[in-house]
Amino acid sequence: MPSAGAYDLSLILIELGAVVIGLAVLTRLANRFAFSAIPLYLLAGIALGQGGLLPVALSENLVHLGSEIGVLLLLFMLGLEYSGEQLRSHLRSGLPAGLVDLTLNFPPGLVAGLLLGWGPLAAVMLGGVTYISSSGVAAGVLRDLGRISNPETPAVVSILVLEDLAMALFLPLVGVLLIGQSTAQGAVAILIALATVGAVLFIAIRYGRAVSRLVAHRSEEATMFGVLGLVLLVAGLAQRLQVSAGIGAFLVGIAVSGPLVRRARQQLGPFRDLLAAVFFLFFGLQIDSTMLLPVLVPAAGLGAAAAVTKLVAGWWAARRAGVRPLGRLRAGAVLIARGEFSIVIAGLAVAAGVEPSFGPLAAAFILFSALLGPILAHLVEPLGRPFFGRKRP
Repeated sequence: MPSAGAYDLSLILIELGAVVIGLAVLTRLANRFAFSAIPLYLLAGIALGQGGLLPVALSENLVHLGSEIGVLLLLFMLGLEYSGEQLRSHLRSGLPAGLVDLTLNFPPGLVAGLLLGWGPLAAVMLGGVTYISSSGVAAGVLRDLGRISNPETPAVVSILVLEDLAMALFLPLVGVLLIGQSTAQGAVAILIALATVGAVLFIAIRYGRAVSRLVAHRSEEATMFGVLGLVLLVAGLAQRLQVSAGIGAFLVGIAVSGPLVRRARQQLGPFRDLLAAVFFLFFGLQIDSTMLLPVLVPAAGLGAAAAVTKLVAGWWAARRAGVRPLGRLRAGAVLIARGEFSIVIAGLAVAAGVEPSFGPLAAAFILFSALLGPILAHLVEPLGRPFFGRKRP
């Protein structure tokens, strides 16, 4: 007879095995159609969660811990895409496009939240959800469609970089507001959070190479432990200082430079992919699917409006860069999908209980945009060519 502890361990192993196999099937399906797997992970979580088609009782603490580490690695790997020099370059050249993007894409969520009768904080958080594009989905679409070297791609990358940097300020502010401190305490906490972000960002840009040399080692194992330990350490310290742990991990990614970037991608990439998939799945598990139906219409309306504003932002940025009309359409379409940071914001709102319908509405919106974005990115060129000529810009 197995002991209770042994039984619990066997149950956990069975649950995790089933989850990982399911994620493998979904990833294969997404790859088969050259599509982002994020919507499929979310749908699977919703189907397995409360009120879903096949509700299951997973070991919540274990899945939650795995998903949290997953999002840290996801945002760390996202930070690896940007060096200090690139950040300075994008800040100089892409700031006008970034401001237009913010002006167009934050208001849809903010206005929708207020129209739904939500409080100001919930409406602001929904504005954050609609504002930021998915860098992961955008990068995948550009790679799968062979558009990395297209003339509009630098404009797209500038917008993505500035959005991610904006999250480094937005998430700490929201985190402080969610705690519900007094005005004086909140102001002090906000100043501490912003000072922390500024200090880490300064170190990342100015001393990134020194940090990388300190962590790098000829031993692959030593390097992996050093990088992973640094990510978890900075993320934990950031969380203690009321800065999002994910932002701490993102800033560590920016600080890493040189050959260490390639090694970190190779060593942590598969681990990141697995735990990030668990993160998306766990977010879906927290959504009561019976609450999705009432929010489908507003979510679809918000998704359509936010798709138009992203198209306009991408068009404007690419036009400013001298790209011809068909390239401007491609730029806008790539930006439509929302993903990683939108789910992080929604997860914070759900955990804090700011609004009962926030989770279902955000989940439906993210699903809608994450499906619509890649589809339009595939179709925009054949659909736009009759109107803008056959010549590829």
